[in-house]
Amino acid sequence: MSNVPYLASPGNIIKAFAAIKTAATPPKVSQDFVKTKLGITGSSGDQMTTFLKRLGFASADGTPTDLYRGYRGVGGGRALATAIKSAYSALYQRNEYLHECDEKSLKEIVMQETGYAKDARPLGLTVSTLRNLISLADFSEPENSASSDDRYNDAAYSISPQAQINHDMVSKTKGENVSLNLGYTINLNLPETTDIEVFNAIFKSLRANLLSSSDD
Repeated sequence: MSNVPYLASPGNIIKAFAAIKTAATPPKVSQDFVKTKLGITGSSGDQMTTFLKRLGFASADGTPTDLYRGYRGVGGGRALATAIKSAYSALYQRNEYLHECDEKSLKEIVMQETGYAKDARPLGLTVSTLRNLISLADFSEPENSASSDDRYNDAAYSISPQAQINHDMVSKTKGENVSLNLGYTINLNLPETTDIEVFNAIFKSLRANLLSSSDD
């Protein structure tokens, strides 16, 4: 049975995560920071500090992680979605669309994973914690509407140095220069897009940098 993270006061999630957006990123996500800057006081603040670590927003020593900083940015909802999928990975193994489940389905999944009784208080708190987190997260797939330069970078074309080059011919005769002709294979991972300009730019770059003959 898994020990799934939950809060005794799940409603504090909305307040705390709104404050994370506005408060300056601290050197450490400490109890003082949570209670003073995030406004979660008392024992609830202590629990929230631990919860943020379990969620992956802070390391064991309290240092804010990339997920914490990412949540404060424009794509914050996606950073939180990543954190949820990691912290609740055991539940996602039971249903990869956990974030789309209704309350009844969530309860059933949590019960299966934790072994909680149907009327157990932690069951309701776990489900409520999850639903509050999910309400702030963005699980949608990123659109291919980035800038042209980003889309070109997404193509990620590369030539592997291992076993990609086939030696067609190597000839050497006494008193003559070495003649070396190489054949190579280029593997392209093209972005999913219908914008023909993206592909034109990729293949233009290939012709200019890799496929043109050299006089050297």
